[in-house]
Amino acid sequence: MTFEEYIAYFNQSLDSLDHAEVRRFVDLLVDAYENDRTVFVIGNGGSAANASHFANDLAKGTLRSMDQTKRLRALSLTDNVALMTAYGNDEGYASIFEQQLRTYARPGDIVVAISGSGNSPNVIGAIEWANANGLHTVGVTGFGGGKLKQIAASTVHVPLNDMCTSESVHSVIFHYVAIELQKRLYA
Repeated sequence: MTFEEYIAYFNQSLDSLDHAEVRRFVDLLVDAYENDRTVFVIGNGGSAANASHFANDLAKGTLRSMDQTKRLRALSLTDNVALMTAYGNDEGYASIFEQQLRTYARPGDIVVAISGSGNSPNVIGAIEWANANGLHTVGVTGFGGGKLKQIAASTVHVPLNDMCTSESVHSVIFHYVAIELQKRLYA
């Protein structure tokens, strides 16, 4: 595939998105800001990198001023390496996100779960716990969406059977969301 062919493929992937899903995602995050909710972001591998980047963009990238007191609270649970590895070692890798949510989350908070396949056991376990404990869940998926698409309260689905490009499209969505939040939070 040439680079030109890849760009066409990538743009076609963007065109396949459900724009209403993205709008609902932005609305949910505006509500989180207005109601002082925390947004937790989780994922594995490339999705962990996207989780880290997206949480950073939500917490810092949406600020109008470094002096402001009201802020969008967002944390990537992929970044607490010591706690993740402690839970992974002592309880098993499938518990690393659920256990952190048990420690930090409150009813009404939001969990954004990023999973290309939608079937990662640690992501599914965290979403099941979050659903059962009054958190709002968002599944950001690729491929067919897997179990995550079925159990998350909201979804942003990239119908693409290609992990690398799905992760790239997720990143584009997250950047758009951060830019749109900058406008909407301070309109």
